[in-house]
This record gives sequence, structure tokens and C-alpha cells, in this order.
Amino acid sequence: MRIRRWRLLVGVVAVATALSVLPAIGVSAGEKASFDPGDIISDDSFFNPNAMTEADIQQFLDDRTCTPKDGVPCLARYRMDTPDTPASKDRCTAIRGERDERASSIIARVAAACTISPRVLLVLLQKEQSLLTAPSASGYQKATGYACPDTAACDRKYFGFFNQVYRAAWQFREYTVHPTDWRYQVGENRIQFHPDATCGTSRVTVVNQATANLYNYTPYQPNAQTLARPAGKGGACATYGNLNFSRLYNQWFGSPLAVRFAGWLPSCLTYVGGFGCPPIAPFGRM
Repeated sequence: MRIRRWRLLVGVVAVATALSVLPAIGVSAGEKASFDPGDIISDDSFFNPNAMTEADIQQFLDDRTCTPKDGVPCLARYRMDTPDTPASKDRCTAIRGERDERASSIIARVAAACTISPRVLLVLLQKEQSLLTAPSASGYQKATGYACPDTAACDRKYFGFFNQVYRAAWQFREYTVHPTDWRYQVGENRIQFHPDATCGTSRVTVVNQATANLYNYTPYQPNAQTLARPAGKGGACATYGNLNFSRLYNQWFGSPLAVRFAGWLPSCLTYVGGFGCPPIAPFGRM
């Protein structure tokens, strides 16, 4: 019970990102918000490590309009030495360190090791730090907002691009392999609209593990006023984190609710059938 209570606290405080109240992302003319708080992304879209190859990721980064700050490179040109990372039981396979590794390779290898879609990681990097379009020195340090709670300073031991990408993917797998240890689960939940509890809550029926994972990472939903003004100025109780995730994914990759095969999901993706999927999965890319 002590372990479970600690995990519940970490899921809302130590892992919840400090940027959950980010301004809304830019939108194209005429776009309307379409957001179901209980069904943000399908399990298939969230857990598919084969959604993009390293070459796909690199091309995607090359295609972004990027205006860097602080003299840092755009993500398409970012490189770093990466550490040897041992396997984490039931979460991620081992990752061998490389010298001068591209960001696209880091994203692809972490996605494969932790069985998370690289599309999810790309959207997370933009949602948290605008790292694909306006990277900064601080943005690379806190790339996925991991261990940056709403109520305290970021934990510096998790700083760094590789650390942030890996730990976010690891955390999504932790939520998945121990779903009952975390606050938000498949089924009925009461979810806040804002870190300020006086902004209220509503009951949300979470339909899948992927959506539960997003709430455990960023534990707020947009309120009606925010949904009515997805481009910003949603009021004092506005939070855009999970709304921005949905809208960014839709703009870049199509509907986050898409599935490759109706009514079927490889059990390895959600660990129902064991740990992870084979490196070359028979069901291919979406």
C-alpha cells in the first residue's frame, strides 16, 4: 500500500509537467476544436513504435519551420553523446550509448526500446517546450517536462535531451504495466480543470490506457471555456496541455484516434501478452 500511495503522489506531482497551462498552439483558419476528454488517443496510435522510422523522423524534423534561441541548433541538427542505458524490467529494453547521435536517432531508438510511438514523443516535445519550432537551451534541458511539477522546481538530475525523452517513454510504460498504482485509470475518473482545485472538476470516463497515461503525465482537462477558445485566452482556469497534444497530433499526423486494424490490437503493445513487441513487428507501420 505504501508503494501504491507513493506512486499516486508522483503521478500527479513529480511527473506532472509544469507546462500544463501552456498557451494554445497556433491554428489554421477555420479550425474547430474536436476533443473528447475520455478518448484523447487510441492505444494503437500511442503504443505503435513502427509509426515512423528514423529516416521518417529526420525528414519530419527537416520539414519544420524552426526559429531557435540561445544559439542552439534546431532539432533536425541537434546531436549529443548518449549513455548506455540498461534494460528496465517490464518497461524498456537496453539502449547502447552512441557518440554524436542525432535527435531523430534518439527518438527512434527510445520509441523502439519502450514500445511507444515516435509520433507521441514528437508531439510531447512540441507540447512541452516548442522544441520543434522554437528550441532553446532551457527547452533541451527540460525537453518533455519530465519531473517538472506544477508545484515545485524541476528535478535537475533528469535534465538533458536524452534523459527527458527516455524518462517520458519509460514513465508511459510504468503507467501501463502498473495501471492500478496510478491515479487515473481506465473507467470513471474525476479530473481537475486546473492546478487550482477551486477551478473545479468533472467526471470523465477514460476509455483506454493511452488516454489514462496522458492524464497521469499531465493531470488536467480543458474546461468548456477553453474548448470554446482553443486558440487562447480561455480564462483563469484554462489548461491546454492535453488539448494541445490532441490538436498537434491531428495537425501533424491525422486523427490520434486512428487504428490500423478495426477491433484488433497486438497484445504486446499494452503488455497484455507480455513485454513489448518484436523489433520487426508483423503488422507494419500505420
